[in-house]
Amino acid sequence: MGSSAEPPPPCHVVAVPYPGRGHVNAMLNLCRILAARDGVTATVVVTEEWLGLLGGAAAAAAEGGVRLEAIPNVVPSEHGRAGDMLGFVRAVYTRMEAPFERLLDRLALGAAPPPPAAIVADTFVLPWAVGVGNRRGLPVCVLSPLSATMFSVHYHFDRLPTATDIADGDEVGNYIPGLKSIRFSDLEPTHTNKNMVDLILEAYSHARKAQCVIFTSFYELESNAMDALRRDLPYPAFSAGPCIPYMALQADEHHAGDEEEEPYMAWLDAQPVGSVLYVSLGSFLSVSRPQLDEIAAGLADSKVTFLWVLRGDSGARDILRGGGGMVVPWTDQLKVLCHPSVGGFFTHSGMNSTLEAVHAGVPMLTLPIAFDQPIVARLVADEWRIGYGLRENGDGGGCGGVVGREEIAAAVRRLMVMDSDAAAAEEAKEMRRRASLMREASRAAVQEGGSSYRDVTSLINYISEFKN
Repeated sequence: MGSSAEPPPPCHVVAVPYPGRGHVNAMLNLCRILAARDGVTATVVVTEEWLGLLGGAAAAAAEGGVRLEAIPNVVPSEHGRAGDMLGFVRAVYTRMEAPFERLLDRLALGAAPPPPAAIVADTFVLPWAVGVGNRRGLPVCVLSPLSATMFSVHYHFDRLPTATDIADGDEVGNYIPGLKSIRFSDLEPTHTNKNMVDLILEAYSHARKAQCVIFTSFYELESNAMDALRRDLPYPAFSAGPCIPYMALQADEHHAGDEEEEPYMAWLDAQPVGSVLYVSLGSFLSVSRPQLDEIAAGLADSKVTFLWVLRGDSGARDILRGGGGMVVPWTDQLKVLCHPSVGGFFTHSGMNSTLEAVHAGVPMLTLPIAFDQPIVARLVADEWRIGYGLRENGDGGGCGGVVGREEIAAAVRRLMVMDSDAAAAEEAKEMRRRASLMREASRAAVQEGGSSYRDVTSLINYISEFKN
């Protein structure tokens, strides 16, 4: 007689993201991946403001089996945080702990879901989350919504020379294993601000005291950095990505026709395959007004067909009026990138957006703004070779001055294979081939037996078997 396998023990993870769009979205997507497994439940804790801001994303998370719980608005509003980033980070470090613990008390006493088995904490809530986990005998799993490469830079920051000691030709990879393409110039936007660096390093000092780290990337994309980290870290490192809303996209495809299509999707349906440049430069930090005008003029001069996500009033709209494109305030980005008419992505190189472009197999034109974006742009252009860096002299990293319309127009034509030069066209063709291979690797990683699927299984087993 055969016996049926025992169901896995219940595993309830309580997740707390840093209160920022890219961080919250990454955590929601990770938790949806976890909650899709038998026996796993996930609760994501956000502020009351963020619960309201999530809107449709909250509904999608609930459909995916993820619960959302709110703590009071103990940090400054999302609408003003860009004006005082240091103050906002300090508020996150000092004001969220007490209301989060009160929520944990309530969850521990509830009948459903089961009591928390682990805390999944964004890197930038670790200054208090590690202590909460230690007091309660719960493992703390660090979620890095940044690249594994960026995590490695911060984790090993003490290995880097000071600015005055950097020699000509020095690269970060000379000091930190696994980072062969990263340059010191890629660190400048954030790392020349001593106060911000001190706050970043404070978070990473607590990352050393956690029980494991989870990356939103997938192994095949950042194998160099991940292999080096797995040799160096005192605990397991799991790649769970791409932590993007591909499960929600699959659900939408299953219910195709049930809802009225957005006008921009109908517009995309009418465009030739691979002809549209999708333009979206992030939801938080934005380019300067002069840079925005140069982008608009460059797009107009390039004669490319574009779909641009542009929020608020801007003179850029006047420059573009009558051109060959469409301007909208919002899109379902992954759905757009996966549309067959989209042939390129003009991006700020945020990690979530980059993972979505990789998953869609769309080559990128990068214009990094701050923080980790120059590093991601460097990976795109120099290591993965699935895009071009839009900075002076073709520099894939850095965040220097305004990039002019002529350079933008030329780079757009190059990306979209509108350049008459045979060598440039062949290069763009090869770039698209690599992007297609990356797309297949991204999709294979999350299938049963894939690298991320196996790592998620290992992560769940690690949490379930953890003994303090």
